[in-house]
Amino acid sequence: MAGSLYVSVPEDGTVLQLLLTELGLSDSDKPYVALRDDCLHQQRSPALELHVEGPSGGVLWPVLVISQGPLILACLAMVDAPADPRPPLASLFSVSQGLSLLAGLQAFLCGSGSKPDREGLASRLAMMPSILLQICPLGTPLDIPQPGASSASAMPTPAGTQKQPAWKTGVHRGRAVVNVALTEMVRSMQYGNRNRQDLWDVYGTVTCKCEVEGVLPNVTVTLTLPPNGSPLMDVLVHPCVSSLDASVLTAMSVEDCDSSAFSGPYKFPFSPPLEPFRLCSYTSQVPVPPILGTYQLKNDDNQLRITVSLKLHESVRNSFEYCEAHLPFFNRDQMGSVDVKVSSGQLEVSKEKNLLVWVLGQKFPKSREVSLEGSVSFSGEFPGPTDPLCTDLTAYIKLYFRVPDLTLSGCCVDQHSVQVYSSAKPRIVTSRELLSSEYFIWNSTGTAPVSSGHMML
Repeated sequence: MAGSLYVSVPEDGTVLQLLLTELGLSDSDKPYVALRDDCLHQQRSPALELHVEGPSGGVLWPVLVISQGPLILACLAMVDAPADPRPPLASLFSVSQGLSLLAGLQAFLCGSGSKPDREGLASRLAMMPSILLQICPLGTPLDIPQPGASSASAMPTPAGTQKQPAWKTGVHRGRAVVNVALTEMVRSMQYGNRNRQDLWDVYGTVTCKCEVEGVLPNVTVTLTLPPNGSPLMDVLVHPCVSSLDASVLTAMSVEDCDSSAFSGPYKFPFSPPLEPFRLCSYTSQVPVPPILGTYQLKNDDNQLRITVSLKLHESVRNSFEYCEAHLPFFNRDQMGSVDVKVSSGQLEVSKEKNLLVWVLGQKFPKSREVSLEGSVSFSGEFPGPTDPLCTDLTAYIKLYFRVPDLTLSGCCVDQHSVQVYSSAKPRIVTSRELLSSEYFIWNSTGTAPVSSGHMML
């Protein structure tokens, strides 16, 4: 960000010497230092300048400093604005962050008194590396230690001799819980035309949040498929996964599916980070999309005749959290009269947006088939929304739905298959769901964009 004005940060010893010189605490035989004491030098406490000598020298600014008794706490704030001319201190968020961080460290180290006792200070200073790893990982302040906290309770310290890795900013203390959520997304492009092949694909992600004790606890999550399930393809895993069968990573959706491909169970051993993370992702080849549909539009005396039919496949549980079909109309005047009937659910009309929203609710009827028929005129005074693709009879329906406790691939995470090697027995929570994503049904009487091959890129 600073470009040619960037000044690299020297080694710790050099920074310390420059800081002591600026504070007048070194070189007692040199009471006058021109860069520090000249009357032209304007002190901008608590933001100091440190003048670095040498070929790559320059000025480090702003160095924030708080002194109390034997303590000097300092940090270098990042300037995320043009360095010349110098921005006002009040405009730099990093200055506020830095001062809050130093004030929190000061309160933690000094305790309730104005001067820290020697034993308490030594104990707290010994904890500083793990504290900074927790509250300021990779230099970004996230939190401050609790003021006046005791050395025993201020920061959980790793048990045993196991070294805490730099990527893990702390250890968990408290109730042990492992949450594993499997989400599958289904995309589809359906044309209702024998000359055009309908397309669909499924991709899944497994997200974990592991609150377990220990520096590097071991957790194993196992994915299983039904006996006739298609193997998982294009598997990608998080870097924390420690080992994996090579055959899991070799199945690719761009290649012909081999009946001998590995079909599970898929075991993922790992040592989790503290934050939620995506353990793995995959694709799956399923024989049919969950909802099949046809869409037809016809011009009829300045009106559009609309016919829609949707059918829920028998393999999909008829239990939705929500299911909606959106029918937008572009490059026309705003809607006038709307005479549309639905066999199930409710129809909502937004004339300003030229949009019909068919709310199917939580269940299809017993026949698993629903229909919509009617006509719409576009006689409004103002033009409706535009889209360069959807001209003339080029139009689509977009489906939005969520089915809890279901995946099209049949993939699942059994509660009892999650293994945690930790001192405390955790509570295991697993879930799975199916979501629609870019699920389109195109008007069969118009021109629709056609994709070839796999939808997944």
